[in-house]
Amino acid sequence: MSPKVHKVKGMVTYVNAGPGFWAIVDDSGGKWRPKRMSKNLKQEGLRGAFELRELEEDVSIFMWGSPVKILSFVSEE
Repeated sequence: MSPKVHKVKGMVTYVNAGPGFWAIVDDSGGKWRPKRMSKNLKQEGLRGAFELRELEEDVSIFMWGSPVKILSFVSEE
């Protein structure tokens, strides 16, 4: 089965839990935790349209959101 791809609109936020991490909260309240996020997206409050692919994860210290890879981003600005 291939991983799910989601197209969402939302906002980048920094979650200050444990060591802290960057995340996306979509307009429906969905929580997404990118495995890697480029430096240009690490801006609190950055809004846009994201295309995200779900990732399988064995173990994580973060008990927040679904692990994803960002496939594309288009800013709302």
